[in-house]
Amino acid sequence: MERKHNKQPKLHIRKGDKVRIIAGDDKGKEGRVLEVLVDKKRALVEGANIITKHQKPSAGKPEGGIKKVEGSIHISNLMLIDPASGKPTRVGRKRNEKGKLQRYAKKTGELIK
Repeated sequence: MERKHNKQPKLHIRKGDKVRIIAGDDKGKEGRVLEVLVDKKRALVEGANIITKHQKPSAGKPEGGIKKVEGSIHISNLMLIDPASGKPTRVGRKRNEKGKLQRYAKKTGELIK
């Protein structure tokens, strides 16, 4: 019998986390994660990596126009903000008393929600 493995990689960032951008044009900015694209290892961060999209007029949207939207950022360029101290921290995983994996801040040792 073949063993089943989870094909999705475990990432240190989740939707709703507050993160700081540590590399790229938006280095130093902070914001909430709007969406995580697990298969591409990228995330959309609120107010960061703003790109311009040109929308062609169509039957559904006759006005068309230019929109500014958030572009994705690679996960390696994001660092989680520790909820306890408010500083960026690396993330580890350890098992809780129920045997479930829980994320924790390596800087303070506090569990992350």
